[in-house]
Amino acid sequence: MNWKHTLWILWAANFVVMAGMSLVIPFLPLYIETLGVHHLPDIERWSGWVFAAQFVTSFFFQPLWGSFADRRGRKIMLLRAGFGMGVVTAVMGLVGAVWQLLLLRLLNGVFSGFISMAVSLQASVTPDEHSGRALGTLQTGAIAGSLIGPLAGGALAEAIGFRAVFFLTGGLLLLASIIVMVFVHEDASRIQRKVKQRADWRALRPLLPVFVASTVTQLGMMSIEPIVTVYAKTLYRGAHLAIVAGLVVAASGMANLLGAPILGRLGDRIGQRKVLILGLTLAAVGYIPQALAPGIGILLLGRVMLGLFIGGMIPSLNVLVKKLAPHEMQATAFGINSSSLFLGNLLGPLLGSTVAAQWGIRSVFYVTMSILLINAVTMAFNHRLEERLHVTKTA
Repeated sequence: MNWKHTLWILWAANFVVMAGMSLVIPFLPLYIETLGVHHLPDIERWSGWVFAAQFVTSFFFQPLWGSFADRRGRKIMLLRAGFGMGVVTAVMGLVGAVWQLLLLRLLNGVFSGFISMAVSLQASVTPDEHSGRALGTLQTGAIAGSLIGPLAGGALAEAIGFRAVFFLTGGLLLLASIIVMVFVHEDASRIQRKVKQRADWRALRPLLPVFVASTVTQLGMMSIEPIVTVYAKTLYRGAHLAIVAGLVVAASGMANLLGAPILGRLGDRIGQRKVLILGLTLAAVGYIPQALAPGIGILLLGRVMLGLFIGGMIPSLNVLVKKLAPHEMQATAFGINSSSLFLGNLLGPLLGSTVAAQWGIRSVFYVTMSILLINAVTMAFNHRLEERLHVTKTA
């Protein structure tokens, strides 16, 4: 199958999956309240647990599913994730207690991995010289879905009710799975050849700096996310505060749509490692106007700058995984990289809220900026990674 044809099918599927999964995020605390939790501290506590539960199990199961994909194929893993999450999410609309919702979110994390397997499948069919462009474009599908989902979720919850949105979300995930099942084809002969080869986990050791960078990248994006609306309220006293706060949250995501494909193409020309160093450095610089912002306009400018360069780093990391991982362990490597991103999703909010409570919200920007810069310097001086890339390119 032509890699461009596969790209646009997977783009549509990723969009549907992310839009569906993010539909429920805006009203999750409100849904928890309808399940018998009425005391505000309890609602906040349960909301945190329910939200994080899926990331916890996803972190542990992504490498397992990646390893299975190397032996049995990526397409079957996409279908496992899509159909599994579709059914579990729909059942969330039937729960009668908050602990049942928590268990289902944990189970959903076990089935997750649609996006990482879509990236792995696309990487496997795309020529190296077009990898940055293809994976950058593919990422915009997930980003667009994650932007539209929360906007539509709140409106749908009011129109059809909380439980119906879970049923709708499950339906969207099943739709994405059907799209893949019908329109995406995988070369079975390549899978059979890989099954005969024995995996050597030591071969993934050169990818350790990439996995660390994935965690740091996601940590950099998520450290401020839980409290950015609180920060925006301290800078803006005008009308329509809710709209302005939503714009602040969405600004980095909208900038991601531009940054991912542009820096993906740049990586194809000058190398993904250089783009990664550039992205880490300029994303760190993007925290400076946010930390010093006297008003909402400068904060928005910093959020856009952050989104541009953070978004461009994800495709570069995925291309590095493709280039550095042995062919027989490529899906495994993408699974571990996905776990690294989930780890950043977990650590980022914890870091941000802890630093904010201890030293104030503005300190979060400086702490996160320092982490990104340290990682940029580490990547810049990692000559072994550069040598490995050169060997892979000439092999």
